[in-house]
Amino acid sequence: MEQIQFYLRDVGRLIAELPAPRIKGLVDRLLAAYDDGRQVFLLGNGGSASTCSHIVNDFQKCIYLAGGKTFKVMSLTDNVALITAWANDTAYELIFAEQLRPWVQPDDLVICVSGSGNSPNVLQAARLARELGAYTIGLTGYQGGKLAPLVDESLVVPCDNMQRIEDVHMIVLHLLFWRMLQEVEGRGRA
Repeated sequence: MEQIQFYLRDVGRLIAELPAPRIKGLVDRLLAAYDDGRQVFLLGNGGSASTCSHIVNDFQKCIYLAGGKTFKVMSLTDNVALITAWANDTAYELIFAEQLRPWVQPDDLVICVSGSGNSPNVLQAARLARELGAYTIGLTGYQGGKLAPLVDESLVVPCDNMQRIEDVHMIVLHLLFWRMLQEVEGRGRA
């Protein structure tokens, strides 16, 4: 029972310490992308891949239903055939960067989710996205790893437990979605 209470308290503490003004800034950036018809790409490995796939459902479907305008959001974790083709024929480090290359445009958003902040394929994608003029956002844990200084903006969950980091990343993304949904609903359908 003690361990369960500790886990719940620790996740609650990590959530309570999130920087609300920075999260508001991310909501504003997502709304601007929506309003301007720009694309948003998400990517990550393992649990972070699942987080990316999950939140795209909310962003793409629910924002459209609320506002009557499509939101161009895509998870680069969902095309298994393409991921394995790039991994097999080139290198695993390129699976996200090469998916981005034909699509990403200047001022698009690329959200990189990596608990450690050190996944080589996530770092490659962040580098390419910045080269091509996209705005990069990193969700990381620990001390931010190599990703935090590489992206335009990072949100680091200061924790050394991957499961709690991933829990907080999902909450952050749901919070971004929820606030964006409220804003879009407040405007009425297009």
